Amino acid sequence: MIGLIAITLPGFFDTEAQCINALFASGLSMLHLRKPEANFIDVERLLLSVDRRYYQRIAVHYHHELAIKHSLGGVHLSASAPAVPQNWKGRVSRSCHSLTEVEQHSPHCSYVFLSPIYNSISKQNYNSNFTLSELQTAAIQGIINDKVIALGGITTDNITTLRNIGFGGAALLGGLWISGEPQKIIKRFEQYKAAWH
Repeated sequence: MIGLIAITLPGFFDTEAQCINALFASGLSMLHLRKPEANFIDVERLLLSVDRRYYQRIAVHYHHELAIKHSLGGVHLSASAPAVPQNWKGRVSRSCHSLTEVEQHSPHCSYVFLSPIYNSISKQNYNSNFTLSELQTAAIQGIINDKVIALGGITTDNITTLRNIGFGGAALLGGLWISGEPQKIIKRFEQYKAAWH
């Protein structure tokens, strides 16, 4: 089971590296470095501010060459970054937005994100694609398993339901970073962790 994955906010903030280090120290499984509008230099600057001992637990969504240059733990594929870098031997994950996509991509990936499970906290008008019944049926059919990570609208109130359905983990975005203050972010993560376990 993968557990909890944090996805960075699209923009940067002053204490971001400090927060990332603290989240890893608190037991975060993986961090997905996702900065869709940022250039290579700015993303690398943030990465170099993170403790290197956590690099194997970081995946990048863009600028996949950073994963090779800094021996990171994974690359993440999506419609805008669909190809695995040449000679890449590490973990590969992918964004999926339907159960059909999960069936198609899961066998070829280390894990996949399925979203949006619930109405998004961070994106307006990005609403759930799935009913609870559909998710439970998909788990019975083996489509949802420990390689599928729930994303979208994850709260401390609904995360236990996802674990009970059979998801291998949950990806945290809007609900985790909502305050922007390191102490509050870590406290929030601890609440997620307690609810998941």
